[in-house]
Amino acid sequence: MSEMSRDPADAAATSKIEVPQDLALGLLGATDVNLRTLEAQLPADIHVRGNRITLKGAPADVAASERVIAELVKVVRGGTTLTPDLVRQSLSILSASNESPAEVLSLDILSRRGKTIRPKTLNQKHYVDAIDKNTIVFGIGPAGTGKTYLAMAKAVQALQNKEVSRVILTRPAVEAGERLGFLPGTLSEKIDPYLRPLYDALHDMMDPEAIPKLMEAGVIEVAPLAYMRGRTLNDAFIILDEAQNTTGEQMKMFLTRLGFGAKMVVTGDATQIDLPGGAKSGLRVAARILDGIDDIHFAELTSSDVVRHRLVADIVDAYGRAEEAESRGATGDVHGNRAARRDGMRRSDGGHRR
Repeated sequence: MSEMSRDPADAAATSKIEVPQDLALGLLGATDVNLRTLEAQLPADIHVRGNRITLKGAPADVAASERVIAELVKVVRGGTTLTPDLVRQSLSILSASNESPAEVLSLDILSRRGKTIRPKTLNQKHYVDAIDKNTIVFGIGPAGTGKTYLAMAKAVQALQNKEVSRVILTRPAVEAGERLGFLPGTLSEKIDPYLRPLYDALHDMMDPEAIPKLMEAGVIEVAPLAYMRGRTLNDAFIILDEAQNTTGEQMKMFLTRLGFGAKMVVTGDATQIDLPGGAKSGLRVAARILDGIDDIHFAELTSSDVVRHRLVADIVDAYGRAEEAESRGATGDVHGNRAARRDGMRRSDGGHRR
């Protein structure tokens, strides 16, 4: 419940919001950690006393801040634990669209042992929705954007809901040539390190004791991309990870494995190609050739969708700027970088309670 009043003398507005007592702690956070984020991020000044929140500032700023508080209350009421990161993500969603952060952040995909997997940004929700609606989805974006993790969660969900009879996870082994030959062990043991990230994600989503049995029965398969050749994959959810390291021929081979009742998700980062000899990435070729075909969707994720440590997004952006400058033949401007950092610090510090 909120009420707004205006001071005609200075055209300022004040809004008082009563937050339900049982939701106030979840909204503000332990030791007011969420409140401090709101103080830094909201366009209006925010003051809290008990479960009453007072917003002051220009009418438009107060109205925008009211909407943020209302959405965050919905998030808490829905059972999601609010954190400073989720506060920032909610603000980003509201600034970029008319969609409700409560709906985006409460879309549960999987729950296991008290841990729930759900999209955490607007683009991630669009990506998950695209997987539901399309037969083939390409998830393209930098490290940490959840493109592989969310795809695997959707695969496990489809298996549990009996929408498919098996899940196939694959990656290209770019080192499967000369250097791989120097590693000890069988071919399977040599390739295992390339597949380990897929195993790790699988263990987050399923009972670890059940995974070996499901793999032995062929319900779950984790294999190098080369093992897909010559097969037709029916009634399966198939994920190709690290697709930027496929050649054009490998990508075509993989996509044409699609069988009846199957769904494919292809994930990759077009900025991290490890192919030798300047070979063209199959991911880039596919994006050019297949764009616009019905039932194939390309989901673009960016540094704003990084859900790891906040520095990961900054690192991704910094490398992107450096590569862009290098492509233009520039050497970079140290003074310009310092100015950009100062501007960024001012933006991150702006909006504190005055």
